[in-house]
Amino acid sequence: METKGITCKIPLELHNRISEDIRDSESTMSKFIEMVINEHYTKGANGMSKMRTMAFQVSEEFFQRIKDYLLQYEQTYGKRLSQKEFVIGLIEQALEEADEEFEAARAAQEEASAESECVDAQDSREDAGGEFPDEEEQPDTGEEYAASAEPIE
Repeated sequence: METKGITCKIPLELHNRISEDIRDSESTMSKFIEMVINEHYTKGANGMSKMRTMAFQVSEEFFQRIKDYLLQYEQTYGKRLSQKEFVIGLIEQALEEADEEFEAARAAQEEASAESECVDAQDSREDAGGEFPDEEEQPDTGEEYAASAEPIE
């Protein structure tokens, strides 16, 4: 593959940050820049304009807890986890759990609704059959009641 160089000036702070990331990932500047450019064009093709920003403030104590966690993560697993990856991971996990809870709640509602419909249908069949628990049961004599034209005295 033929290659060609790119030269540009960037702010020192950004350069230092990039250099730190390259050291952490044991990569090279060329590989890093190539990766960033490829990601840029890949995201652009997939609708990078659809990205949205979420921003919020937290207390200093909470912020330091997060920083401490990220440092411990890096020391324990030997790889860096950014604040963005950490927060997005937590949000994705919470949303997946919420989806499962919502699905379980919907299933429970559908089950309760089906049971209610079953009870309603049973009640309406009993009403239509003329069976009422209050009525006294008449013995079955095998003879049907015949209406008489003669008045009862």
